Amino acid sequence: MDDICVGPDRSTMEPLVGLSLAMLLPSLATSIANAALPVLAQSFTASFQAAQWILLAYLLAITAMIVVAGTVGDRLGRRRLLLAGVGLFSGASLLCGAAPTLGWLIAARVGQGLGAAIMMALATAFVADVVPKGRLGRAMGLMGTMSAIGTTLGPSLGGMLTTMAGWPAIFLVNGPLGVVTFLILWRTLPSDRVAPARDRAAIDILGIVLLILTLGAYTLAMTIGRGRFGLANVALLLLALLAAGVFVLAQMRVRSPLIRLAMFRNAALRTGLAASVLVSAIMMATLVVGPFYLSRALLLNGTMLGIVLSAGPFVAALSGMPAGRLVDRHGIVPMIIGGLAAMLVGTLALAVLPQGGLASYVLPIVIITAGYALFQAANNSMIMAQASPDQRGVNSGLLNLARNLGLITGTSVMGAVFAYGVAGDVVTASPVAIGVGLRMTFAMASLLVVLAMAMMRGLGRVRTLGRTG
Repeated sequence: MDDICVGPDRSTMEPLVGLSLAMLLPSLATSIANAALPVLAQSFTASFQAAQWILLAYLLAITAMIVVAGTVGDRLGRRRLLLAGVGLFSGASLLCGAAPTLGWLIAARVGQGLGAAIMMALATAFVADVVPKGRLGRAMGLMGTMSAIGTTLGPSLGGMLTTMAGWPAIFLVNGPLGVVTFLILWRTLPSDRVAPARDRAAIDILGIVLLILTLGAYTLAMTIGRGRFGLANVALLLLALLAAGVFVLAQMRVRSPLIRLAMFRNAALRTGLAASVLVSAIMMATLVVGPFYLSRALLLNGTMLGIVLSAGPFVAALSGMPAGRLVDRHGIVPMIIGGLAAMLVGTLALAVLPQGGLASYVLPIVIITAGYALFQAANNSMIMAQASPDQRGVNSGLLNLARNLGLITGTSVMGAVFAYGVAGDVVTASPVAIGVGLRMTFAMASLLVVLAMAMMRGLGRVRTLGRTG
């Protein structure tokens, strides 16, 4: 972190510590509950489908609220809202740990997700406020590193805490961490500079309701049904499309829209968000297919499976800061293309090369993940560089939303492609069938990378997208 702060003003170090923690905790809360899901289902005498709502409620809250959090922060003050978000996240975490029933736990996870949405949106937005422009790439790389560390640490920490202290510990641990984060941010973040209340644009309540309805319906459409797209999924998808259409019409008519549609005329912003959706969907393929291939085709035991699945997030954690330095040194667009090219090499290797042993799977995954870290640092820098100071919150919210939508869509689409390739029951399929499904899934991933690269054509001619410094 020191090299981000080198220069005449070293006061960026302390707020960056707080912002890094504000990015770490939501990603940790995303993955830490996964390891305890069987124990939670047993403790509450719940079915596996019911217990999955412990994960789904958190995901739904983040996805539905992340753009709203960014926009409201721009209007009312990012500092005060970020501190409120950390407080909500910490308080809801304590309620999760004290939950006497499954319904209580799910409701508390919604509150935790709302706090996490505020933290994720505004932590990224604040980076552009506290870091010099010439070091924005490194700072964005640090944010990516902290997110990856949280994702990597979650399953192992969750398993350890559940074994040693019981399942409440996986939620209660966020309490003291949240207090530390709150105190650092309260002491170091710059004061809000917002217009007086009489001059401030009104909050678009109708827009908030319509956006939450759109994103909530879409998220449910892509996640319910245990991989089968039935009538309920279709109905939810139609509801999402209808709500999205009404939302766009409302934003065109309202005086102070939640999202200014004119901002999407910016080719860099529009293309960067779309590419983020595609790339996040690609990354989801590694999480959807990997466990089945490693256990069913390579016959790894549970311990080895966990170690291998941690390789990707571990590489992302190591790559974040170096990727940011490359962005600052060589420019945004070349590094976006470089990251996508590395991802293409990895996806093609899994799609066309014959599967031999563990190394033939792990090495392409390492290449894909390193490419993703480079893409993410550059693309995040590009999107945040497009934002005026009063729009950084909404740009950050859109950026995080694009990533979440990609992960949600990738879970459904890549899972369907894998199941189609296996051509049978994935759980009982032969190693050969699993290998066919793997190759087909990463062939689709390769096509998505090529599409993302094609979308980036022409951005190199935009003068504002050279080096960040």
